[in-house]
Amino acid sequence: MKKVLVLNSSARKHNSKSRKLTEVFTDHWKNIHNNNGITYRDLGETHVPHINENWIAAAFKPEASRSLQEIEALKTSDEYIAELREADVIVIGAPMYNWSIPSTLKAYIDQVLRVNETWKLNPENMQNPYIGLLQNKTVFLLLSRGAQGYEKGEYNEHMNFQSNYLKTVFNIIGITNIHTVAINGESFDPEKYQESINDSHQMIKDLIEKELN
Repeated sequence: MKKVLVLNSSARKHNSKSRKLTEVFTDHWKNIHNNNGITYRDLGETHVPHINENWIAAAFKPEASRSLQEIEALKTSDEYIAELREADVIVIGAPMYNWSIPSTLKAYIDQVLRVNETWKLNPENMQNPYIGLLQNKTVFLLLSRGAQGYEKGEYNEHMNFQSNYLKTVFNIIGITNIHTVAINGESFDPEKYQESINDSHQMIKDLIEKELN
């Protein structure tokens, strides 16, 4: 049975479109699998600590050389990374804030992109120096955006620091099987927006049945 980690990052608890996407995912997953195997982490509702000087010093030291203070600084990072290692499927619910991701999700990423834990350096290939240590996993990026045209080749592609960034992050830690489903245009045509919602919900169900059965 595959294990699923669901990360929500929207600041909105109610009427959040990205949370609705993760809900559609988990509901359909449970309909298919008797033992749902889902772990939830709500980044939008809890404090995600920023990395600090102690964190950086500890991350670049061998474990045996860390002080008690440095070990404590990495405690949250250790917890987050353990969840990622355990998961077969990682589901990210993220709205687009100011053309990027919520600050809580960025703080989470800073905690989990850690040398010799989720990636290591290959100094012999400076054009592609990162070796990912978390492999054989699938990521679903379930995104919401107020406007449209952010996909490759579209008119707002140059302003997309959301999905492009998230794909880069997961590629670096070794995950290349990434699926993106996005709701676009909340601020514009209501009819087209509803079509985007309906299409995204169906796409999630189709991907679960195609990729995860």
